[in-house]
Amino acid sequence: MKIKLMLTTSVFAASMVSVAFTTAQQPKPWPVPEKNAKMANPVKSSKESIAEGKSLWNLHCASCHGKTGLGDGSKAAQLKTQPEDMTKSALQAQSDGSLFYKISEGRNDMPSFKKKIPEAEDTWNVVNYIRTLKK
Repeated sequence: MKIKLMLTTSVFAASMVSVAFTTAQQPKPWPVPEKNAKMANPVKSSKESIAEGKSLWNLHCASCHGKTGLGDGSKAAQLKTQPEDMTKSALQAQSDGSLFYKISEGRNDMPSFKKKIPEAEDTWNVVNYIRTLKK
């Protein structure tokens, strides 16, 4: 009886870990209002814009998303949700307006950057930099 109980408990514990891992790995959809998703990036992607975006990325984003955008920053393990891998095609397929919205508004572990990056042009520069993080 003890062995059966231990086996049942072990199977239950393993399944709960599996569910927790699966939940942490699959982020919930993050809907973006249509008007925001359709916003065009008014900042032309240039060496200057990308350099400014990279500087802001290193200051505000790399600690969670990692230096190269893989979601492996030094603070990533402390978060309830895995930071987005910015190199994935699904993320890169999102509109510039969607990325701008998500950076500005934040959600759950992802803070709003409206106050830390108050100039819209700077947030667009970050979006331009994110576009360079493709695999």
